[in-house]
Amino acid sequence: MQSGPDSGIDPVRFGPFQAGIAALCALVAMLDGFDTQSIAYVAPRIAEDWRLAPSAFGPIFGAGLVGLTIGAFLLSSAADRFGRKIIILLSVAIFGIFALMTSRARTMDELLALRVLTGIGLGGAMPNIIALTNEYAPARYKATLVTVMFCGFPLGSTIGGLVTAPLIADHGWTWVFLLGGAMPLALLPVLTWLLPESARFLALRPEQEPRVAAILRKASPELPVEAFVASVRAENQDSQDARRFPVAALFADGRAGRTALVWTAFFMNLLVMYFLVNWLPSLLKSLGLPLKTAILSTALLNLGGVVGGVVLGRLIDRRDPYMILGAAYFVAALFIAVIALAGPNTALLLAAATVCGFGVSGAQIGLNAVTANAYPTAIRSTGIGWALGVGRIGSILGPTIGGGLLALGWTPQNLLLTAIAPALVAALAVFALRRT
Repeated sequence: MQSGPDSGIDPVRFGPFQAGIAALCALVAMLDGFDTQSIAYVAPRIAEDWRLAPSAFGPIFGAGLVGLTIGAFLLSSAADRFGRKIIILLSVAIFGIFALMTSRARTMDELLALRVLTGIGLGGAMPNIIALTNEYAPARYKATLVTVMFCGFPLGSTIGGLVTAPLIADHGWTWVFLLGGAMPLALLPVLTWLLPESARFLALRPEQEPRVAAILRKASPELPVEAFVASVRAENQDSQDARRFPVAALFADGRAGRTALVWTAFFMNLLVMYFLVNWLPSLLKSLGLPLKTAILSTALLNLGGVVGGVVLGRLIDRRDPYMILGAAYFVAALFIAVIALAGPNTALLLAAATVCGFGVSGAQIGLNAVTANAYPTAIRSTGIGWALGVGRIGSILGPTIGGGLLALGWTPQNLLLTAIAPALVAALAVFALRRT
């Protein structure tokens, strides 16, 4: 798997313009993480209020992930046709509006439908903020900048864990969704004003050259517009039909094996990641731990992902990315077992959750960066979005299977131990990517 096809024309320096883009995308990722995780944090309280068994939330967890999958598949390809910025704005508006509406849900059917609709916006935002950050990052910092940006997602989940428990205790679960909807809608005007379109995307369209020149004056004044445009078009000439058939282009020009392995890694990693983030609070509460401790363990899982994303991103830019990511998945598998067997040892449990998050969420963040750098501009959002979309299928199966096995009487320990296998398969797929 080769390094990014656009590396020769990356902005020659990293400055405030690029930092601002990464910061805005990180804010979107943070709100995405908050809203994606919110249902897991409120599920135990809703179950109490509505007098439901915890296993009833398997379809609800899965419904949100169905929306994420739809958004990743549809809106990523739309961004390669219409632009990154407009799809980011649309996605943020969708998940903000429907998160607000979720606070009014009064039945499981309403909750399920609203989680699907919210998920479409959440799923559409992610591939495009990854693509946009990648396309403005200097070559030597691509993985670092993308992973630091994407750390906003687990950071948002972590912040959600820290504020959700007192918010539920003081005001009820509906306020979690009110907050989760109001924040992205408040960010929309800022994004509209400050977030630029991708200069690489615009360079593929002759009529947009004046906009390219205006952006380059801010991003890299020393980079000649003509040379930039010519380089982008030359490096994407093998994907000239991608606007009509962007998904087919993922398998053209020798990319079939690479795409299949990337999809396998995403599928397995997101299966185990969403199983953990959705079920860990309920499973630990079933083991007799206080809800506050159960939520804290999931918050630390996400916090470990933040640290892991930063550390692994820097290592990926300097060393073999596949050895780094594969090793991270193996470590995650080991500490999933520790979580399952920690018993009443709260300190060990919290430490294991943090390290597990480093390997699972951190490696996923690193895999996002590697994938963003593996496809040309014309199909970059499609490449990232379809990898995430296939991964979302795994993320749907993880929580749904967890609910089914819980209903069949599986113990929390056995449920957690089943998550080891997909982590190991993800490691093997990443190692195999070294040969593509």
